[in-house]
Amino acid sequence: MKKKIALAYSGGLDTTVIVPWLRENYDCEVVAVCGDVGQDCDWASLEKRALASGAAKLVIKDLKKEFVEGYLWPLVKSGAAYEGRYLLGTSAARPLLAKSLAEVALAEGCSAVAHGCTGKGNDQVRFELGVKAFAPEMEVIAPWRIWDISSREEEIEYLEKRSIPVPMKKSDSYSRDDNLWHISHEGLDLEDPANEPKLKGMLKMTTPPAEAPDTPEYVTLGFAEGVPVSLDGTALGGVELVKALNQVAGRHGVGILDMVENRVVGMKSRGVYETPGGTVIMEAHAKLEQLCLDRKTLSFKMMVGQKFAETLYEGEWFCPLREAISAFIDSTQKNVTGSVKLKLWKGSISGAGMSSPYSLYDASLASFTTGPLFSHKDSEGFINLFGLPTKVRARLAARIAAQGNAKPAAPGPKGLEAPID
Repeated sequence: MKKKIALAYSGGLDTTVIVPWLRENYDCEVVAVCGDVGQDCDWASLEKRALASGAAKLVIKDLKKEFVEGYLWPLVKSGAAYEGRYLLGTSAARPLLAKSLAEVALAEGCSAVAHGCTGKGNDQVRFELGVKAFAPEMEVIAPWRIWDISSREEEIEYLEKRSIPVPMKKSDSYSRDDNLWHISHEGLDLEDPANEPKLKGMLKMTTPPAEAPDTPEYVTLGFAEGVPVSLDGTALGGVELVKALNQVAGRHGVGILDMVENRVVGMKSRGVYETPGGTVIMEAHAKLEQLCLDRKTLSFKMMVGQKFAETLYEGEWFCPLREAISAFIDSTQKNVTGSVKLKLWKGSISGAGMSSPYSLYDASLASFTTGPLFSHKDSEGFINLFGLPTKVRARLAARIAAQGNAKPAAPGPKGLEAPID
């Protein structure tokens, strides 16, 4: 009986090459596994490509609802952005895809799993940690770490020699990853940070801001305990809400990020990310938290969110630390309920009002007009106490300066200085 290997399959260049490579080098049957996390895909065509490349079968798992509710909404509630900017689109999907790959591999009786991640990338870490969490004894094959192919050009040549259709145009061979939350672009001219991104020919979800409509558009997002639940007053499920926002925000050029980031393996890489709907959701959520969370909780949560981002980026979703962080974050979201209105215009987002039944904003306190809850006289005592350490340090500095200007003291007994008269 032939060995069976489950391959995390996308239909892109790498995994198209890996199917025949596995068959040639392991004399095996390849079960291609693809998780539907909202990527733009012709599923019937994908199956034909998988079989044409030599796969025994293609297993497609519909993961969209689980992706949004189990991974994206925790990300939104955390407010996390890796290195303060990247909204973790690829990172958020990888744990779920790895979990699905392991489950299919076990169900199909496979003795190994394989993936198309390079030895330079983050995804090898994310996939393999995810597989270990659900199939700890499963062999993992990573062709990019062991084969002699060294470039995307050689991959194309490999397919052409075997008369296997190349799944892209040679002139548009950016390395891309897309799902419901985003699409990323790497490689080609982006490998030189000095090059300006060629947005017009590159972008798939988003209109270049210069070509976006001249008239702004307003959207209103409703939240319940930190989770988006409605758009412009209409209740929507998570998948539908993200899709709708992608269209609106994408039309207005919102959510384009050109970033050089620090990978898990230690090197820097450059990518262009499109996260139209996600950018709007994260902005609206942050604004609502400003209204509903007290100062110290919000400040501490921002630090925790940074750790959440690092943990997710590094592929440690299925670990006690991430679960503990999420438990804390969930406890902060009980009152993050309300609505936020935003204006979208040529790549920008600006606030246009927000409200919440749990708002901590009190007009009588914030107004320049004195209200019944606040007395200006109380501030004097507060400032005296709050500034006491500053005052003590200043007095000490003055004494030291005065002593420095005095004449040196005469030596006292046993080597001690005599006090100054």
